[in-house]
Amino acid sequence: MKYSGPRFGEASRTMILVDQDLDTDAGPRASPSKRAPSTRSTPTDRHSRVPSVRTLTRFLSEAQAAVRLRGQVSVLLTTDRNIRRLNRQFRGKNKATDVLSFPADPLVRSKEKGDLAVSVPTALRQAREQGHPLGIELKVLILHGLLHLAGFDHETDNGEMARRECLLSARLGLPEGLIERTHAGVSR
Repeated sequence: MKYSGPRFGEASRTMILVDQDLDTDAGPRASPSKRAPSTRSTPTDRHSRVPSVRTLTRFLSEAQAAVRLRGQVSVLLTTDRNIRRLNRQFRGKNKATDVLSFPADPLVRSKEKGDLAVSVPTALRQAREQGHPLGIELKVLILHGLLHLAGFDHETDNGEMARRECLLSARLGLPEGLIERTHAGVSR
């Protein structure tokens, strides 16, 4: 897997990385700072476009503060194929998923909190199912992943993560979170 390199944003504690395997609107010769991942939609379809690295970095900083998660977090925007490989390698599940969270090693956890991997094609499908832009879905997934990095686990915590996700989604101006959606019967 190739990366276009780290995209440092407004705060040194956040980083957005864009997998070069994603299609780009600007084409292969565009400078890395001007590339925006595409999803093979028409360039005028604003609902299907990935927000700028700056926009996602700003949201990541805001969401980290809301979650009260201090330390560096990196987010990789990637393909279904690559997230499937990561899911198989680290979780033993041979399928694509929307977001994966990788907490930092305890030895460096005071400075680094971990990494997130987000599948842009899966996020686009989910955004279309939910009737909102891809940018909103990416933010929903980033928030969900940050909660996992903060130690929440919706599979074992008796609804604690779901309540926190619901509260923070509202605070950050997002629609319902992944857990609330799943419990409402919408498949992921």
